[in-house]
Amino acid sequence: MATLVLLRHGESQWNLENRFTGWVDVDLSPKGETEAHTAGTKLRAIKFDKAYTSVLKRANRTLEIALQESGQTGIPVEYDEALNERHYGDLQGLNKAETAEKFGDEQVHIWRRSYDVPPPNGESLKDTAARTIPYWENEILPDLKAGKNVIVAAHGNSLRSIVMVLDSLSPQEVTELNIPTGVPLVYEFDGNDFVKKGYLE
Repeated sequence: MATLVLLRHGESQWNLENRFTGWVDVDLSPKGETEAHTAGTKLRAIKFDKAYTSVLKRANRTLEIALQESGQTGIPVEYDEALNERHYGDLQGLNKAETAEKFGDEQVHIWRRSYDVPPPNGESLKDTAARTIPYWENEILPDLKAGKNVIVAAHGNSLRSIVMVLDSLSPQEVTELNIPTGVPLVYEFDGNDFVKKGYLE
C-alpha cells in the first residue's frame, strides 16, 4: 500500500493581499509558514520516499518546512513547472476586488471558475490540467505503482487537476473544488485504485 499526500502551499503574501498570483514567484506570508509547520507535524507518521513540487518558492518553501517539521530531510525532490499554478496572464499582480471593478464581477468569476475560459494571455483550468495530468501520469504515478510514498507540494489549480483524475470529477465538479492552503490531503493506493482518506485536520 502506497501513500500519496497532496499539499497546497501555505498562504502566500499575495494570497494575503488578495492578488492574482499565477507564476509570479511570491514567498509565503508568516501565516503560510505557520501552516507549513503545522502540516509537517501532521505528516510525522508517514515516511516519504519521494517529493514533487513546482518551481515556485511558495510551494518549495512549504515542502521544505513540512519535511523538516516531520523529521524527513534528504529525500529526493523533483521540481517541475508542470506543477506550477495556473498562469493568470494579464491578471497577475492585480487585486481581485479591483479587477472585478474594472472588468465586472461576472467576467472575473468566469475567468476564475470556468473550466475552459482563460483570462487574457493566461491559462484556463483546462490548460493547466493539460500540462499537469501528463506529468502526474508519467512521473508521479509510476513511483506510487512501485510502492513508494509520495508527497506533492504544489498549487490550488495544479492540485485540482490531479484530484480531478483521482476522484473522477467532471469539469463542472472540479470548478467547485476548493483545496485549502497548508492542509495535507491523503490518498492510499493499493496497486489498482486510489482510496481518499481525506484531509489531515
